[in-house]
Amino acid sequence: MSQARPAPATQDHQDTRRLPIYLQVADRIREAIIAGTLAPGDALPTERELAESFQVSRASVREALRALQAQGLVSATGPPARTIVVPGAGAHARDALVTLMRLNGVGVRDLMSFRALLEGEAVAEAARRPPGLWIEQARAALDVMHRPGLSAREYEEADVHFHMALVRGSGNEAMFLVMAAIRGAVGLHLLEHLESQPDLQATLTGLTAEHDAILEAVEDNQPVVAQRRLRAHIAAFYGDH
Repeated sequence: MSQARPAPATQDHQDTRRLPIYLQVADRIREAIIAGTLAPGDALPTERELAESFQVSRASVREALRALQAQGLVSATGPPARTIVVPGAGAHARDALVTLMRLNGVGVRDLMSFRALLEGEAVAEAARRPPGLWIEQARAALDVMHRPGLSAREYEEADVHFHMALVRGSGNEAMFLVMAAIRGAVGLHLLEHLESQPDLQATLTGLTAEHDAILEAVEDNQPVVAQRRLRAHIAAFYGDH
């Protein structure tokens, strides 16, 4: 297990100086994790080493590490007791965003409206870019959708893979991460909506045709058409939920 050091804390910005010392330390360590200076599984320097590096007290370092543990970014391991970057920290961050939306009462309708705006931009951008692995992933998911007799759950799983592959095709990692959080927040609602359809197979046939049309526009480098078809697809089926 490797050990890496985050960059020393600085106070270049007035807003940063207003933060408590432990939050400044936590921010610097978080930046190192996001930048990849501290990778999943890496051990952080000891409390004493961090205190010396940041020129703060060990008590401030301990508070910073507690804050990062609460966010699911680091965990204590041992013996001997060391703090490491949690593997899959990005998933913890995504789950935190899902929880934040739920705690603040963001409704499914608002989330779906936001999804239509965001994903519409993503597929338009994907249609402007050269094909990559993402287009193969979208095509593979669509092939699954074409199989007869799929259950609602099987179809929803393929649907997630299809849409996330196209968002990945935008090349915008921020869009991808936010979309993953939105899908996590509404996944159960959408599955229940699918299961409530009086003629599931007929519904799935219609949805698959819409997915065919979206992917066709992306592959034909038609961003406006891809965006329009994507937003119509979401509005037609999910917008009334």
